[in-house]
Amino acid sequence: MSTDVRIGIVGAGGRMGRALVREIGGTDGCMVAGASERPGAPVLGQDAGAMAGIGSIEVKIHDDPLALFAGCDAVIDFTSPSVTAHHASLAAQGKTIYIVGTTGLEAEQFDALRKAAAHTAIVQAYNMSVGVNLLAGLVRQVATQLGPDWDIEIVEMHHRLKVDAPSGTAILFGEAAARGRGIDLAQHSERGRDGITGARQKGSIGFASLRGGNVVGDHSVIFAAENERIELSHKASDRTIFARGAVRAALWARSAAPGLYGMADVLGLN
Repeated sequence: MSTDVRIGIVGAGGRMGRALVREIGGTDGCMVAGASERPGAPVLGQDAGAMAGIGSIEVKIHDDPLALFAGCDAVIDFTSPSVTAHHASLAAQGKTIYIVGTTGLEAEQFDALRKAAAHTAIVQAYNMSVGVNLLAGLVRQVATQLGPDWDIEIVEMHHRLKVDAPSGTAILFGEAAARGRGIDLAQHSERGRDGITGARQKGSIGFASLRGGNVVGDHSVIFAAENERIELSHKASDRTIFARGAVRAALWARSAAPGLYGMADVLGLN
């Protein structure tokens, strides 16, 4: 009897979904056990492995999320905030591990994740990349050491089709910097400047979002003071890094108690 973690994929027909199929297929200790897409999607009925370019794995893509969560040990979701709360309830119902890489989540979705986490292990992260999460730890350390005389600016660039801004990763870095400073990001952030804005507010954390081409994700955190500047950067060239982190999270969560976790927990950074 196989002891592999049976992983399901929401949005299996998208770019991240296909990357997840390939990553799971090449990772020891897990297997693709289910794949779903939205009703009416053109990929329904296709073999998830064949569509991802790794050959048939005898897993057909369907449009029934209830069956997906019921038939898997863990489900990975990089789709839309509009379905996060529903999927969280399905994870709680089936005590299914739920890995959430969806960006643009708001209070309603976070409330649903916290509620579901009383019944199962949930890992939510704005970015599943190991490198990004290690960099967030460095951002927090630097912000802890540097006072408000050092301005903090976060610059991110993504492909032209990205619908949310700032990116979830930019917010992750902003939250790390705010924790290092001991401040509330919501009360100390500047998101976009236009016109006569006046001087920069001391102690604020600024965000700038660029969109164009097929950029997977570039992020820089800039600490600027009089006559010197520190820049911490991460550049993603392939979505495989996000898939790799999500699969790592699913394997880690198999031995975790019910609760809401982040990638810092998965990587042992907490």
